[in-house]
Amino acid sequence: MMIEDAVIVITGASSGMGEAAARYLAARGAKLVLGARNDGKLRTIVKEIRAAGGDATCRATDVVSVQDNQDLAAHAVDTFGRLDVFVANAGSMPIGPMDALSVDDWNMMVDVNVKGVLWGIAAALPIFRRQKAGHFIAVASTAARKIVPNMAVYAGTKAAVVAICEGLRQETAGELRVTTLLPGYTATNFADHIRDDRLREQITAAGDFAMSPEAIAAAIANAIEQPSEVNIGELVVRPSAQA
Repeated sequence: MMIEDAVIVITGASSGMGEAAARYLAARGAKLVLGARNDGKLRTIVKEIRAAGGDATCRATDVVSVQDNQDLAAHAVDTFGRLDVFVANAGSMPIGPMDALSVDDWNMMVDVNVKGVLWGIAAALPIFRRQKAGHFIAVASTAARKIVPNMAVYAGTKAAVVAICEGLRQETAGELRVTTLLPGYTATNFADHIRDDRLREQITAAGDFAMSPEAIAAAIANAIEQPSEVNIGELVVRPSAQA
């Protein structure tokens, strides 16, 4: 698939990796449909993409809502006539020790990181089936592969994403493409969600070797622009200094 003129939905597009991917793909001619809860930031990004000569639209979207995901995918079809790629990027990372018993945070991570991906699949898959073409991309994490203290629940949600998307890839092989992206440490604002002051300081201090979000945007583009007979099932991208 060529990126130029491809209709691409991105969730969690108001900041971090989602925003970087939107700007990166728009600069290469894609038609972007952006979703996030921060409607004001989305509209600003769309305005800037258009000012730079790109093509983008947006819709306020909370990925924990089945209806919001469906409305976002439908908005892509209503606006551009089709949906080529759905990037389930939205994520939540209020990490902390299990002893903290932060059940509200655990619930949020399951809702956003797991159900958000499932609801994205539920929104995009019927459209892809009708078109007989489509590419679903989910952003997981290297935490799915390497479990460390304070990230047990977060790692569990990202491991679930890997399993779900691999199952979807096998079920749709030869018809659709499915990619799971596993980023390592990336320079985003995710540390702001950590409630434990000491842990937040540790994570922030480790940011000296973090990748830029543009590295993830380039990885997404690489998966999209492969020949139609090639599917990148999993793509791990880490800073070179990350063990």
